[in-house]
Amino acid sequence: MTEFIAMGGYAFYVWTSVAVFFGVLAAEALAPLAQRRRVLSEIRGRLQRRAARAQPPRGEAP
Repeated sequence: MTEFIAMGGYAFYVWTSVAVFFGVLAAEALAPLAQRRRVLSEIRGRLQRRAARAQPPRGEAP
């Protein structure tokens, strides 16, 4: 088992590569979630601005 972990003297390179791979994999999995949150927030803001423009100003009769 120790020989497997040592990777014939290349353990630092191998395990660093594995860690970078899983880091990039996690970033790729989470990126769409962050983008979805941004897009929904932008749409929510647009709808609120549109609703605010459609309402008549306070104190004035329609």
